[in-house]
Amino acid sequence: MPHIRVHVLRPLALQVDGADQPLTPLTIRLLIRLVAAGGEPVPVRRLRREVWDIPADYRHDSVRDRNEVQKRVFELRRAIDPRRTGEGERILRTERIPTARGSESAYRLVLAPEQLDSAEFAGLVNEALRAAPLAAVRLLERALGMYQASPMSEAADEEFAAGLIGRLTRLHDTARHELVRIHLELGAYRRALPLLEDLAAEQPEDAGTAKLLATVRGQLRRGLSGTILRQELSALHTAVSVVVGDLFDQDGANLVVGFSDTFDVATDRDMVISRESVQGQLVARVFGANPRTLDRELKRALRNVQPLSVENAHDKQAGKRVRYPVGTVAPVAVEGRRIFATAYSHLGNDLVARGTASGLRLTLDHLWASAARHGLDKPLAMPLVGSGLARIVEAERSELIVLIAQSYVRASRLHQPRVAPELRIVLRTADLERTDLAALEAYLAQVGG
Repeated sequence: MPHIRVHVLRPLALQVDGADQPLTPLTIRLLIRLVAAGGEPVPVRRLRREVWDIPADYRHDSVRDRNEVQKRVFELRRAIDPRRTGEGERILRTERIPTARGSESAYRLVLAPEQLDSAEFAGLVNEALRAAPLAAVRLLERALGMYQASPMSEAADEEFAAGLIGRLTRLHDTARHELVRIHLELGAYRRALPLLEDLAAEQPEDAGTAKLLATVRGQLRRGLSGTILRQELSALHTAVSVVVGDLFDQDGANLVVGFSDTFDVATDRDMVISRESVQGQLVARVFGANPRTLDRELKRALRNVQPLSVENAHDKQAGKRVRYPVGTVAPVAVEGRRIFATAYSHLGNDLVARGTASGLRLTLDHLWASAARHGLDKPLAMPLVGSGLARIVEAERSELIVLIAQSYVRASRLHQPRVAPELRIVLRTADLERTDLAALEAYLAQVGG
């Protein structure tokens, strides 16, 4: 069967199997009128009046006039069904309807939602209004991507099209306002900004939109922070959250910091550890920019761990040379909480750190066990490990965050006492828009439900 698609959210087009079908101006008007009827039959007399501008009291119901309607119906059916499969008569149906003057011929356009862009658009928006936030974002963005122009612009001044045009226009505004609301709820202020700017430009008299636009611009100037996703896992007596902010501002929480298998801490000239990395910030902000203090604490935490190997000075000319197994976790006590230093990557002798998904899974298993044993039942805050300089190329950011959550949930089912009262995954503001949280939200909703 041919694939039929009628577009009214852009300049009107009838497509069959992806190809535009040429239509004469009168046939375009006929198609618009039938679409505007919303699947209801339209009597021939009304079609003549509204499409051909023949007055209702016109007395000469000539054969020529009736043939003109039939001719355009035939043209439209041929365009719908160029291969003569029977779709033309099935989609554009001839019916008899009762009227005050007796039975009268009428035509009905029967399209499935996926065959009419305005119907699909309305379905997507209505589904989004019932969906969870991140699923709603995908649905609304897909719907708004379909809305390329004023609906049914070829009939903008026609009374018969006014009802449908008005409904679609209002639904378009609803979709944009809802998408703005969800973006703000999720902390995605940069994604909300262009939508708000368009709304404010189109509706300059709307003081509420103008005020919200000013607020968003102010938030972006000041930076963003806060919880954008939280799921209570009551059966496991824990929760998983995603927070936009600074890992080292997570007061009252234990911190997870990723290292390589050599646990290097030196930041001099950024040769081994970058000052901008999480390890570099740990040295600067927790250990007073004194890497020797952190190194001493790491050695103390690793004293019972058997090294894997020791590099010679010729092969590894900078940084530490003692290697520990990938997956090693060193809990370091700092001011009533723990820093869990985790070796999830291998630092090559070229000083490039390389991680793998399997190495991260192993490290997470060891991390949760260590947190259950040494974590003092405090929340556990961690960055999106595996997305930084030692990037795990096998997994995108959205896959990494789900991997971490799944590993945590599995461990929470196994460990007594619990791993932590909360796992808090901390994203930087700049990284939020590059991390799709939809799969994580769906997984946590399933587990939490």
